[in-house]
Amino acid sequence: MRCDFPKFNVIFAPVFLKGCLTVRLRLYPLYRIRVMLKPGIYNRYDIPLFCSFNSIKVMKRIFLLPLTAAAVWCAMPVHADEPVETDSMTPDSMKLYELQQIEVTATRVDRKTPVAYADIGREAISRRNFGSDMPTLLQMTPSVVATSDAGNGIGGTAFRLRGSDASRINVTTNGVPMNDAESHSVYWYDTPDMASSVGTIQVQRGAGTSTNGTGAFGGSVNMTTAPMSSEFSGEASLSYGSYNTNKQSLQIGSGLMGGHWTVDARLSHISSDGYVDRAFTNLESYMLQVGYYDGGTAVKLISFGGVARVGLAYDGVTKEQLETDRRYNSQGLVKHADGSISFYDNQTDNYTQINNQLIVNHRFNARWTLNVTGHYTYGSGYYNQYKNGQTLSEYGIAPIPTDDPNEPITESNLIRRKSMDNHFGGVVASANYTRGRVQLALGGAGNVYDGGHWGNVMSVVDAPGFPRHEYYRNASTKYDANVFAKINWEAARGLNLYADLQYRFIRHNITGTNDNFNSTTSALQELDIHRTYHFFNPKAGVNYTFARNHKVYVSFAVAQKEPTRSNFTDTKNGEYPTSERLYDWEFGYLFHNDRFEAGVNFYYMSYKDQLVATGELSDTGQELSRNIPDSYRRGIELSASLNIARWFSLGANATLSQNRIENYTEYVSEYDADWNYLGEKELYLGTSTLSYSPSVIAGVLLDFHVKGFSALLHTQYVGKQYFTNGRNDALSLDDYCVTNLNLGYELAASKIGSVRFGVQINNLFNTEYCNNGYGYSSIVGGVREDSAFYFPQAMFNVLANVTVRF
Repeated sequence: MRCDFPKFNVIFAPVFLKGCLTVRLRLYPLYRIRVMLKPGIYNRYDIPLFCSFNSIKVMKRIFLLPLTAAAVWCAMPVHADEPVETDSMTPDSMKLYELQQIEVTATRVDRKTPVAYADIGREAISRRNFGSDMPTLLQMTPSVVATSDAGNGIGGTAFRLRGSDASRINVTTNGVPMNDAESHSVYWYDTPDMASSVGTIQVQRGAGTSTNGTGAFGGSVNMTTAPMSSEFSGEASLSYGSYNTNKQSLQIGSGLMGGHWTVDARLSHISSDGYVDRAFTNLESYMLQVGYYDGGTAVKLISFGGVARVGLAYDGVTKEQLETDRRYNSQGLVKHADGSISFYDNQTDNYTQINNQLIVNHRFNARWTLNVTGHYTYGSGYYNQYKNGQTLSEYGIAPIPTDDPNEPITESNLIRRKSMDNHFGGVVASANYTRGRVQLALGGAGNVYDGGHWGNVMSVVDAPGFPRHEYYRNASTKYDANVFAKINWEAARGLNLYADLQYRFIRHNITGTNDNFNSTTSALQELDIHRTYHFFNPKAGVNYTFARNHKVYVSFAVAQKEPTRSNFTDTKNGEYPTSERLYDWEFGYLFHNDRFEAGVNFYYMSYKDQLVATGELSDTGQELSRNIPDSYRRGIELSASLNIARWFSLGANATLSQNRIENYTEYVSEYDADWNYLGEKELYLGTSTLSYSPSVIAGVLLDFHVKGFSALLHTQYVGKQYFTNGRNDALSLDDYCVTNLNLGYELAASKIGSVRFGVQINNLFNTEYCNNGYGYSSIVGGVREDSAFYFPQAMFNVLANVTVRF
């Protein structure tokens, strides 16, 4: 492959990228910035796009140039030093800052921990936050690939880390689990404009450290909400751009009132028509934080959430449609009796989620701190679907009489609504001890989930006036508890020994009637599932810094994960899956000096009983997942960075990996020429490739910044991906390369603070590409047929932003 415009050659290995900036991956800038967290409080950061390593020398000089748009894309400080006290910082503001760090101490890592991770600061987030969902912001971190159903990064978005999907990535906010207790995924539009309320983000790759919630099988994302402000402040932000995308956000902070109280609030609205037809998004959100500070204690009451209405767009398009109508959306298709078609205008997902947290941080003395967080999340919503040619008996509806008693209505178009209502609450706590060369963390959590699922037929098209009919209802409860102990001991100068032990208990119950119809029994699926799990997850590692500019580390971790709800409901012959286990080895080396840094991180992730889709169908016709005895991910993460001048930086990173299943058997459904089901054909493939796991992910970054102006050009290349585990080229996603440009100019206005104008140009070279898809195979009349569907992404598009801070 080749680029279509000038090249920058930096020796490493040639990678020729089509439709994007080409470099030969080696160099990659290390941004050194000084960020004011609050008036008088500064943190110093080293910021590589690829942050596999943790110990980087604090900069000896501070660039006085404005914080550039580099922070927008990849402000991933490998570590942040302790706040530096200045003459303008009051003792209260210093203590307030320190107290707010307690709540994440137990779940985060630092430069002395042998874990691959990246940190994103608040300023970095805000400069990229024009309205896109969180996955779009996270995709600039190493080994991350973001996806979007609507095609423009707003609405139905997700991301994968080292090839692992959202259900295998642990996400927490202030240590509180954000993953859905049953699906294990995070639906980002359920917490709209989360980026505007986030203080910092840490992305850990691999098993990471012990955390709360579902097991980290690909990585974890640890977020904190914005800190309590010690000074009065505010921010108004307006964005508008392609596809009628717009965002309005207003934030205000009271500052420290009466020496004890703070109040911070935010209101946001985000909407977009989407790139894909009818893939619109309408999001309303809020955030309220009331804080109390008194000496060694800080108490925060936080509530955030919102209301989402999103047009469904998860069908994708065929390869033929990509050529003729790439923005086509089949969701809501209505087939009329006369053969004409139209589209149902309420094919939508509607959801409300409210997250509440009460956080208490206390410092007993210079050695001991305590965090206790109580939390409660309420979620409720539904999605509407227009379904053509449905058999009424599958919905528990008897034939509907007509004027002709011999021809009752047994099939009809109908509108159905699937609803859910859930409650999730619990307590998260940790105690942290620091003395000399020893850091100790003891903690745990206890959480309870209670959720209900039910469905209604809202109307039967061929029977006007037919009353609403409930056709299934089931309930789930889940109890999740864990305790952990972590210690990091500097055994000798530069040598740190790390250990982390966790025990986790899960009890999951599902009862009632499900929405899956079993054609064999002619009835809806009955659920009576009760499963208990006990997991012990040990982790250990060594971190060694030598000769000032060199560092190595090695770590080993065990992670275990229970099956998701669909793993239980989509089964065959009553066979339920077992839990999964991961053994994760990481080894890293880093060299750095004042201008140049280079690093390499090796990982080997060995899975036992990993749940993967095999092509088999469940008793109710759904695709099911099986426990595969042996599979693995192994790879190398490379990075380099260079500050060519104070106003220009250059960098690149790459992840090269192999993702394999051993002794794999694929199952393909077989039909005769008239589509009568004959069974499943077994195809032994031996060693095969894990789905959605590109062997190459690479990034290139050019940053230019002078005075208040900044320009950042970023290119990402993602290699070929398979939709299934059968390594079938007909069911694959082509490699793609996309270049984005961010421009900004900031004016200091003495009366109001500052005004920043920004423009985000996505897909600068108008590349046609898809970043997600799915597919399946069948054998019809002895001939194999492959069906593939793709999610096309927006062509050249623009978002403009104005942000006023006061």
